[in-house]
Amino acid sequence: MYIRKQGSYTENRIFPFAELSELENEVFNKVRKLAVSQRPDHPWKTMDNLELLKSAGLYLKDLQSGKEGITLGGILLFGNEQLIQAALPHYRTDAILRREDTDRYDDRDDIRTNLIDSYERLMQFVAKHLNDKFYLEKDQRINIRDKIFREVASNILIHREFANPFPAKFIIENQRVYAENSNKAHGHGIIDPNNYSPFPKNPTIAKVFKEIGFVDELGSGVRNIFKYNRIYSGAEPVFIEGDIFETVIPLTPQATPQATPQATPQATPQATPQDDRTAELLDFCKSPKSRKEIQDFLEIKDREYFRKKILNPLINGGLLKLTKPETPKSPNQKYYS
Repeated sequence: MYIRKQGSYTENRIFPFAELSELENEVFNKVRKLAVSQRPDHPWKTMDNLELLKSAGLYLKDLQSGKEGITLGGILLFGNEQLIQAALPHYRTDAILRREDTDRYDDRDDIRTNLIDSYERLMQFVAKHLNDKFYLEKDQRINIRDKIFREVASNILIHREFANPFPAKFIIENQRVYAENSNKAHGHGIIDPNNYSPFPKNPTIAKVFKEIGFVDELGSGVRNIFKYNRIYSGAEPVFIEGDIFETVIPLTPQATPQATPQATPQATPQATPQDDRTAELLDFCKSPKSRKEIQDFLEIKDREYFRKKILNPLINGGLLKLTKPETPKSPNQKYYS
C-alpha cells in the first residue's frame, strides 16, 4: 500500500555510500556499444561512467534530504553482485526447465547478476531449451522465438516491483512457458491487448533497455507476443495483472476453437468485473466444473463472451484443463485448475 501511494519509484532510491568503483566497467562498455549500434551518434559514446549515470537518471540528488548518489536502478543495471546483494538481498531471477522431472527441475539458472547480464542469460536459457521456427516477415527471415521471449525476459526484469521480495521466475514446461514477477498493479485480471493501457513500473531502467535495443516502446511487448505466438505455436498467450504479474506462453496449439483477433467484448454490465476474480475462479475449479457452473459462478450471462474472453484464454494458457481433452466440445466437458 505504501509503495502504491508514494510519489517516487523504487528504482530512484538513492544509495549515497555506493561507490563508482563497485560498478562494472565491462557493463558500461557493453551498454555504450549497444547504444551506439542503435544510434551511431549516441551521446553515451563519449561519456565517462558518472556522466552516463547522470544522463540516464541513475545518479540523483534528493532536494529534500540532500542525499546524492547512485540510485537502486543504477546499482541493478551496473553493480557487481556484492553491491546488488547489499542493496537488495532478495533480488534474483530463477530460470527453470521442467520437462522430465516436473517435481523439481531438469535445468536451472539462479541469476543474481546485473539486469544487463541477467537479460542475456535468460535469452541463452531460451536458446538452449526452446526451438526456433523458420518465419519470413517481408521477405526477411526473423527469429520468431527470440521476438517472443525477449519481451518476456525484459518484462520480468524491468517491470517488476523491486521492493517486493518475491523472486522473478521463468519456467519452461512441456506445453508452456510460465513467467511471474512482483508487480505494482494498476488493475487485476486478464489483459486484453485490444484494450490495454500500459503503466511504466521502472521507467528509468526501461529507458536504458530501450536505448540499447533490448525493448521497444512501452506496451509493444504484449502486442508483439500476441502477434508472434500465434505463428510460433498457434495459440494465444495469457497475461494476468495483479500484485504478481503472470505471463503464460503456450507452446502447443490450443485444444479449443480460438477467438479471432477481431473479437471484441460485448457491451454488457458483466464485461469487466469477472477479470478481478481470476484467482477465485481457479480456486473454484480445483474440482472439475462445467461451463455453465463456471459461468454462473462469475454471474456472466453472455455465453459467447464468456467462452471467447474468459474460458478460452484460461485454457490456452494452461490455467484450466479439460476432463475430456480428446473431445473438447463434449456436452459432458468439465474444466479444472
